[in-house]
Amino acid sequence: MKAIVYTKYGPPDVLQLRDVEKPVPKDNEVLIKIHATTVNRTDCGFRKPEYLVVRLVGGLFKPKRHILGSELAGEVEAIGKEVKTFKPGDQVFGLSTYNFGTHAEYICLAEDKSITTKPANVSYEEAAAICDGAFLGLTHMKSIDFKNSPRILVNGASGSIGTADVQLAKYYGAHVTAVCNTRNLELLKSLGADDVIDYLKEDFTNTSQRYDVVLDAVGKSSFFRCRKILKPGGIYISTELGYLWQNVFLALLTPLFGGKKVLFPIPKDRKEDIVFFRELTEAGKYKPVIDRRYPLEQIVEATRYVETGEKTGNVVITV
Repeated sequence: MKAIVYTKYGPPDVLQLRDVEKPVPKDNEVLIKIHATTVNRTDCGFRKPEYLVVRLVGGLFKPKRHILGSELAGEVEAIGKEVKTFKPGDQVFGLSTYNFGTHAEYICLAEDKSITTKPANVSYEEAAAICDGAFLGLTHMKSIDFKNSPRILVNGASGSIGTADVQLAKYYGAHVTAVCNTRNLELLKSLGADDVIDYLKEDFTNTSQRYDVVLDAVGKSSFFRCRKILKPGGIYISTELGYLWQNVFLALLTPLFGGKKVLFPIPKDRKEDIVFFRELTEAGKYKPVIDRRYPLEQIVEATRYVETGEKTGNVVITV
């Protein structure tokens, strides 16, 4: 089968299209023919790790796993003899978050992992663009108390995680302010944002409004900059570790003082969450956002575009 392989850390050019051995499903696994996947920030972060912790997980001097990619949508081609919940021909989607491997024509996954049948009302490409942002966004939602319709500001609202944060926060009943650039204002309104702030024209940290939660979906701000727009007891959540890992340390320290605090929830994907995303999508309450589509052979170009930091929603790879 064809796959995108990298054997050393470095720029996008270390990604190479190669022929590798097609996997064979174990007794508890399904063999999935992948029709679509994505390039996301996690792929880029593991290909050229900036943090030591990534090297400790993915390989200190060179990568342990040679095929990146965490999102997939495709068709079950074969099943192991113990598999009960899938059959050949099933259209599926989901995540291979920590083992990667979706930048390829085929992958084997255990039936109890984070895969389920694809939403009937979306294409393979749209299905592939659902899960990564949604699962990270859902991790944020699980840290928020929605009983009193909190006011939430999402910085970086037009990215994969940001568009998920906006839609999930609205689903749970929040009042949402989305921060994005001029060209994405209407998109965020269409996804449910109650208010929008154009960061090209206004510094959102200087607004007179106060929020229960600030979700920094791009990790480009900080608790210290956002603290003044948080209500008493408000929380700041970022997708990044922050300068000198400050968000990790602040998450340990700030809750001790009973005031405004930083939370740094650790994401963990689960099959039941993927089922939830399918139900939301089929009900028309969640919409995957796609910026660009590239064939597998052009994954280097796709990766370069992702690393500009200017993508809207997701960059999809067709296989």
